[in-house]
Amino acid sequence: MKLPEILFENDELLALNKPAGLLSVPDRMQSAPSLKDLLIEKYDQIFTVHRLDRETSGVIVFAKTAAAHQYLSVIFQERRVEKIYFGIVWGVPASPSGIIELTMTEHPAKNGTMIVHRKGKAASTGYTVLENFGKYSLIKFDLFTGRTHQIRVHMKETGHPILCDPIYGDGKPVFVSSLKRNYNHSGFDEEKPILNRLALHAASLSFTDQNGKLISVGAEMPKDLRALLSQMRKSLKPPTPNA
Repeated sequence: MKLPEILFENDELLALNKPAGLLSVPDRMQSAPSLKDLLIEKYDQIFTVHRLDRETSGVIVFAKTAAAHQYLSVIFQERRVEKIYFGIVWGVPASPSGIIELTMTEHPAKNGTMIVHRKGKAASTGYTVLENFGKYSLIKFDLFTGRTHQIRVHMKETGHPILCDPIYGDGKPVFVSSLKRNYNHSGFDEEKPILNRLALHAASLSFTDQNGKLISVGAEMPKDLRALLSQMRKSLKPPTPNA
């Protein structure tokens, strides 16, 4: 398996553009090769700093030394890293921007699933609606904390789950026929979805490294999400307010 695009690298760390579908680190079952496995093949020694969900694409950072790992782990824990995500959600939030603060904990019965609970850990997500398509919207998220599935859980709780989310949404793929009126699929084959994975992308990370240098790394939104947004812009218009 080919190593994904390296966005930034120095002697202490590297940042990559993880594609959707690739595990960040090995799972408990060793069910598939992970990005960390690929990095170990090249670098021998690699340290996990944070993770992205398997179906989330975008910027992820790994440490190359023990010292860098310790430093990066601290600044992530102390919320000294700016983390920006883009997501496409069902519906449009009532307010065009805001901060969602809902405490979260692990589901008592469903392993690997999170829920909002008053006795959970603090979780804070900033959001800004970038484009309103009426039925859907494109949102920029500022991840102020780093709880597992945080954006996905917060958007579910606000009534606007991420598209194609199999855990916190309906998990259904998006078809062009659902976006365009009077769409006629040509050919004998079944219509293929325009998106069939979680519509969430880690767009950028910014932080100061242990040498005092500002590191800012960004990853372009991948082709599948860009294609979906292009189709939405062509086919969907936000509702017109009553005069």
